[in-house]
Amino acid sequence: MNTPPDSSPAEHFRPRRTKDQNPRNRRMKWSAAGVAVVVAASIGTGIAVNGGEEPVAAPSPIIQTTTAAPTPTPTPSPTPTKKLGPEYKQPGPPKGSPLKPVEPMQISVSGSPVGTELNPGLIGLSLEATDLGDPRLSGSNKEIVSSLQGLGKPMLRFGGNAVDRRFFWTSSNEPLPGGLDGDDAHPVRAVGPEDLTRINTLLEAADATISLTVDLGHYDPQRAADMMGYASKTFGDRLVGFTVGNEPNGYPKTGLRPSDWGIDDYLTELNAYADAIYKKAPKVPIVGPGTYSESWWAPFANADLPQKKILSFHHYPLSQCDGSKDPQGEPIIENLMDRTIHVRAQDYRKRAMAPANDAGLQTWIPETGISACPGSNETTETHASALWSVDYALSAAQLGIPRLGFHSSLLTCTGGPPMSAICAGGPYLKPDGTFDERANYFGLSLVSELQPGKFLKLEQAGGGLSFAYALKQKDGSVNVVVVNENNPAQHAQTKVTVKLPNKAATGTMTQLAGANYTVENESQIDGKEAPAIDPAKRPRIPGFQPGTDSVTLPVTAGTASVFHFTFNG
Repeated sequence: MNTPPDSSPAEHFRPRRTKDQNPRNRRMKWSAAGVAVVVAASIGTGIAVNGGEEPVAAPSPIIQTTTAAPTPTPTPSPTPTKKLGPEYKQPGPPKGSPLKPVEPMQISVSGSPVGTELNPGLIGLSLEATDLGDPRLSGSNKEIVSSLQGLGKPMLRFGGNAVDRRFFWTSSNEPLPGGLDGDDAHPVRAVGPEDLTRINTLLEAADATISLTVDLGHYDPQRAADMMGYASKTFGDRLVGFTVGNEPNGYPKTGLRPSDWGIDDYLTELNAYADAIYKKAPKVPIVGPGTYSESWWAPFANADLPQKKILSFHHYPLSQCDGSKDPQGEPIIENLMDRTIHVRAQDYRKRAMAPANDAGLQTWIPETGISACPGSNETTETHASALWSVDYALSAAQLGIPRLGFHSSLLTCTGGPPMSAICAGGPYLKPDGTFDERANYFGLSLVSELQPGKFLKLEQAGGGLSFAYALKQKDGSVNVVVVNENNPAQHAQTKVTVKLPNKAATGTMTQLAGANYTVENESQIDGKEAPAIDPAKRPRIPGFQPGTDSVTLPVTAGTASVFHFTFNG
């Protein structure tokens, strides 16, 4: 796997969309004719909790007297049945297209837990270390605060290629040293304590956490310790970890170390850094090795370091750029929307978790994305990338991985890294102070709205290219997520039946949708570019009746749906 690029401009660009500062207020129309997401305005037929009509009051008897003619008492009207809320209206399949049928999908949710949980800080963004010096990262910048709030309580990880190449920490205003490699798009930056103070205002405004990477490319344990000492004092409990170097397994290839430098040399240098940093920030865990090479994982997990350890690795599933060595690893839509990428990701992540589990460590993926190949490819900015993001995040969490960092950039949308979940408005290299969110952001936002909870076992059958997950939250409610990756341009709606372990009192839904796999930056949640609304305010699942333990509905292809159920008692 290659080191993720951060300098290749996109090969094609879309004009920047205007937006309100609050993403919850943004609206846009589908580009495909005839496709729209609207909430029904009509009210459903009243149904009692037991599934039948509510009882009707008995008529009063006729009363007669000896002094007047009988006067009948009017028969009371039946007690009105309880009204249900409006049903959710999904976008329909494209009209006039011959659609392939999809095998019906059955999901049977168990009351038994899987043994893993959804962490409230699961979704995070990975940024370059030099971005610490970007004045736009501030709590006073409502644009970036709003974008981060749409991801729940994200972890901001600062590292990337920049940390070992063009990043310089100084707490005494030293001049920049020579030998650092930058350009107009990726300048060399010095970062100091005042930058950390500014970053902390952003963390507080967005209720975010932070993980830092220190420069190992230029060996200096004491400088790294100085940085982490200031960081620990500035961020407090919001500082959740630090990493020594970015992808050190690649140093011999990038010229940061001699060709014969390897894992043993890394561990020697790592120990020096760990010891120095422990003296300044003993409570901050060390996250490493942050590599894509499997041979480095177990040695880090078994290393004797003074602080708490967390195993980390980087993962870009479709990084065989020309497909010559591995056609299924080429970044094309055919591979992105295929069961193979899901299976391979599960296997790779399990292999990384094995040495961590043996050592009693957590496993994080602080840097990830679809591909590390430079520039644009046919998966870039597409609705397919949004669907992949939902499944990748939930499948990782269900395995037991509590934190993910999707690699992003603060460069302009025009000319900036096309895989970035967020990007800046304005002409290339001339940001205008605003930020936009790309398609994959909305997939991550859908996952972020899920409240922390325990994954439940379920059985899934049918559904074609679909994946299902179930979560039980602390209040007893259950979320069932269906990622329907069937092609919306080719496949008919899937008949989905969800069987619950108990009878539900309410059932509401929200849905991420797009016109087709390849539409760019037009993925929407409930018909708008904004996070999902509160579950209690969402429309009712079509066909849901209170008091039932199952619901059956057609689900449009190319969607990710969250069904939220509450229970009495």
